[in-house]
Amino acid sequence: MIILGLILLIVGIVIGSGILTTLGIILLVIGAILAIAGAMGRAVGGRKHYY
Repeated sequence: MIILGLILLIVGIVIGSGILTTLGIILLVIGAILAIAGAMGRAVGGRKHYY
């Protein structure tokens, strides 16, 4: 999810599309939250680790 967020963010900046940039930022934030929660040992989405 973090990689997809980065791709959308970069494409949105290059193209100049505000929607893609916003979606990229949202996916980056959600991916970072899930990665941190998974690293703390909490089960995320029924899984012990979030990849």
